[in-house]
Amino acid sequence: MKNLYILIAAFFLTASACKKDTPQEPIPPATTNGIDIPANAMDGVTYIKGGTSAILNLYAPEKKTVSVIGDFNNWQADAKYSMQKTPDGKRWWLQIDNLEPNQEYGYQYLIDGDLKVADPFTEKILDPNNDSYISSAIYQNLKPYPTGKTTGIVSVMQGNTATYSWTTNNFTRPEKKKLVIYELHLRDFLAAHDYKTLKDTLSYLSRLGINAIELMPVNEFEGNLSWGYNPSFYFAADKYYGTKNALKAFIDECHSRKIAVILDMVLNHSFGQSPMVEMYFDKTANKPTANNPWFNATPTHPYNVGYDFNHERGETKYFSKKVMEFWMKEYKIDGFRFDLSKGFTQKNSGSGDAAVGNWSAYDGSRIAIWKEYNNYIKSIDPNNFYVILEHFGSNQEEKELSDQGMMFWNNLNYNFNEATMGWISTSNFSGIFHPTHSFTEPDNLIAYMESHDEQRLMFKNIAYGNASSTYSAKELNTALQRNAMAAAFFFSIPGPKMIWQFGELGYDVSIDQNGRTGDKPIRWEYYQNTERRKLYNIYSRLIKMKINNSLFNTSSFEYSLTGSVKTIKLTSAGMNVIVVGNFDVNPVSTSINFPSAGTWYDYLNSETISVGASAYSLTLSPGEYHIFSNSPLM
Repeated sequence: MKNLYILIAAFFLTASACKKDTPQEPIPPATTNGIDIPANAMDGVTYIKGGTSAILNLYAPEKKTVSVIGDFNNWQADAKYSMQKTPDGKRWWLQIDNLEPNQEYGYQYLIDGDLKVADPFTEKILDPNNDSYISSAIYQNLKPYPTGKTTGIVSVMQGNTATYSWTTNNFTRPEKKKLVIYELHLRDFLAAHDYKTLKDTLSYLSRLGINAIELMPVNEFEGNLSWGYNPSFYFAADKYYGTKNALKAFIDECHSRKIAVILDMVLNHSFGQSPMVEMYFDKTANKPTANNPWFNATPTHPYNVGYDFNHERGETKYFSKKVMEFWMKEYKIDGFRFDLSKGFTQKNSGSGDAAVGNWSAYDGSRIAIWKEYNNYIKSIDPNNFYVILEHFGSNQEEKELSDQGMMFWNNLNYNFNEATMGWISTSNFSGIFHPTHSFTEPDNLIAYMESHDEQRLMFKNIAYGNASSTYSAKELNTALQRNAMAAAFFFSIPGPKMIWQFGELGYDVSIDQNGRTGDKPIRWEYYQNTERRKLYNIYSRLIKMKINNSLFNTSSFEYSLTGSVKTIKLTSAGMNVIVVGNFDVNPVSTSINFPSAGTWYDYLNSETISVGASAYSLTLSPGEYHIFSNSPLM
């Protein structure tokens, strides 16, 4: 995410700098120390007495006074709503009575008489600057912001909320080795940008054959039109995409279709709207104070934006685990893709050119942190829950974590795109094979040709493709065919795979259009284009081939992925496959040593060839490719 972070840092760090509100009167008197919090009080709000009373619980060490303001006291500081401090001086709590269980109440914490913050554990917020842009079609009956009564983000609580009744309770997650993940950003996938419409669109993805969806961050982030890597509230589903029950209904429907749901989780950093940043913030230096329980005053690695979590602190570990547990239990999600996982370090990388290399080097503390989080996740759900790291660290470090079952993003964008453009001398995607990473098996290496963070293959094909005579990789239909050839190799290689939204239709809009993280044109009309539809159909056949044939999980393979003609040979008991393709822009003659003589089946062309005892010779046109098997593939 480094390119994203560099671009959005300047805007959000300035826009979300923590504000100190005008002092309210009267300021509650100092709170009596040493009163234990009730044993049943969880973080945030705990309802008791049928929802007519609530215990509020805030972690805020070193603060002098904390009180609660909200709809129940007309947003006025009042001694009656002054919170009690626990004996250790770290937590503050208050029981509020006489609440209407079916009513939503807005509330904030007033700290030391002049700072108003929302509850870090709230499951819903009100935003004075962005809620007005959320339509009633997406979020019905949204509680109005208490304009004129307070400022800043407001948290919301309600004793009796509308529960969701899950209909799919026997979902079995796909095996890692068979995972085909579809990464999508809801804002740029559907014009309605809501969970209900996304649920209604699942037939398209089911026909494609994918068995997992990875949603870019959906917890509350700053603004509405964001990629979501500027998080602020980790327990609140972002209202711009719909209600929490609409999100649950989407997940439920995915499970009914045997599709897992993976959430992109951002715990490397938060932005200034986070109350945990606001409570301990130096406005003069524009950074967290040294006594902030969760955040470093100065980031420890070169690609951080926002404010850097200190994952060696017990407070940060506690909070992070609570976030993970919440989404696992409340939403029944099936995995996390942890953004910028290499940033979970307190080992300072230094500055200058050496910082990047230092950051990527083996880090024992970072490994210990990830092992602890991974073990915690397993303690909650041991049933093949996916822990995916965007790490890009040393092979030694990734292998050690992989041996614990963690999975890793494997970026092959550059090398596949060089091949699809026809630039042969710089195209070598052998890094897709797990032995090149020192991994013992392919199950934990998730390869991708495109992601949200990479330039689109088709854009570069058309803009920069190679050409010879009448053949040009820049021509639309040719570029689509070359992407199909790349996909034939991509899906044939053992290990889980990920595709980015609309890659199956040859999306050709630059990632930089309207700014890197800005909204992009939504091109569903591509599906009506004959040549783009062909690419979709090829993707579908390849995905089903990968999932349905155990050969594509084999550990016995050979490959030659440099030069014009690239080949892969997969072997197993009773089934062998040869993948061959000409990535040049000129015809190339070659010969292939098949594992056995006899009839071989061309999977995508429904034709056969007869192979003799010697090497099989053939001339491949530019962009021509085949998947041959010694018995028909399912």
